[in-house]
Amino acid sequence: GPMGRILIDGEPGNEIVADLTPVAGETVIVKPGKGAFYATPLDAVLKRLRATHLIFAGVTTEVCVHSTLREAVDRGYACVTLSDATAASEPALQTPALAMIGVEGGIFGSVMNTEDVLIHLRQEASA
Repeated sequence: GPMGRILIDGEPGNEIVADLTPVAGETVIVKPGKGAFYATPLDAVLKRLRATHLIFAGVTTEVCVHSTLREAVDRGYACVTLSDATAASEPALQTPALAMIGVEGGIFGSVMNTEDVLIHLRQEASA
């Protein structure tokens, strides 16, 4: 496209944001395309951790987040996408991209804001 090879490892703009630099021992998944499951060890890592639920944040909502979310749902993970921690390539695409997740009773999971997810996680931890 006109912007070159975007969202591809090694290309400009694909670097990890400084505030999200991985800590020592933290797993980093390098994805060759738009979805984080394709041709990566992500599913094996999650299975080793016995993960059943995933929380999605990131960019772009309508491309990379959707691709990875759909792959996760197909693999049986329960998914929540954070409405205030995702962003579309164009602001006008964000609302429809989030709306697509919850169609048909939540076919691709649910959409929540970060604060509501944190409240839920705290309640679960104290139960």
